[in-house]
Amino acid sequence: MSAEYATFGLAPAMRAGGVLANGDYQVHRDFVDFIVEGRPLLFQLSDLDAVSPLASDVPPAIFTAQVRGLLLEADPPLPDGRYVIYGCPECESLGCGAVTAAIDRAGDDFVWRDFAWQTGERADLERNGYHGIGPFRFRGAEYRAALASLLEAAPGGSRRRVLLIGARVAVLAKLAAALRTIGIGADITRDADGVPADELRGYGAVAFGRAVTEQERAAVRRVLDRAGVEVAYVHGLAPIVPLLVAQIEHALDRSPVQQRRLTRLVAVDGEAGVEVTSPCRVRLTAYRLDRLYRTHAHEVFDGVLEAGRHRIPLDAKAVKGEAYVVARSSGSVLVQAMAR
Repeated sequence: MSAEYATFGLAPAMRAGGVLANGDYQVHRDFVDFIVEGRPLLFQLSDLDAVSPLASDVPPAIFTAQVRGLLLEADPPLPDGRYVIYGCPECESLGCGAVTAAIDRAGDDFVWRDFAWQTGERADLERNGYHGIGPFRFRGAEYRAALASLLEAAPGGSRRRVLLIGARVAVLAKLAAALRTIGIGADITRDADGVPADELRGYGAVAFGRAVTEQERAAVRRVLDRAGVEVAYVHGLAPIVPLLVAQIEHALDRSPVQQRRLTRLVAVDGEAGVEVTSPCRVRLTAYRLDRLYRTHAHEVFDGVLEAGRHRIPLDAKAVKGEAYVVARSSGSVLVQAMAR
């Protein structure tokens, strides 16, 4: 084992949920990721759709137990001193597969070693080990301080609720239902007057339909400012539910920009420009409204991209007229109107 130390930290992260073009959906999960040597450890695991056990939507007692386990203040949940580092974001079952590692003490230090993909009671290190990752030796004081800080603040502070304001009630009702399906609470109103400040503090974002005037938007902002509530404001691009869900997902992302996988999306002249910070699967979906305001969705790209900038041609039929492009990775979502 190398005697060199690795730095250890924590940062908020998101597993992007969403309503997909084929009607399927994936659940939104907020969690705390492990930052090793300044980068999310998850990024070293190629294109893995997973979350750490430090998720904001788990009960406080379970969250605390997970933290204390990583501090080695409780017995390991798996044989051979192994702990779940990342698991399935949908069901959290070991049967779906999980990244596990052995965690040991070395004097005052903590060591994470023998990373593996595990689907049963025991890990097969020869067949399923991540041989290029770790071991990592963390200074005890730094490691304990980072994890102990999580116990001082209750989990679930990401405010996964959205206030929807607009004129088209039918669209808002469909949007609210879609958001609730992926785990984001949503309430509908015409304005924010009369809403108690305590209730307003429960929202992480306010989404305006495009029929809402600037004067009405300003009135809502004044109400929230008086209540001392900071939220992300979303200006709906079009009455297309999956598109609006993607906009709201992006607004709710509290992870540091420099620690996201998908960092840039441009859409112009029938081409999409995408930038990713580590190898990951990226899906591009184009949405457009025809002259009768009917929605058309087209999957225009689905593949693994290496780190860097990429130019992806788009089907001209998919982006003609009023069109928008949504880019998704396992942890990020970006939206862009098609420029001409």
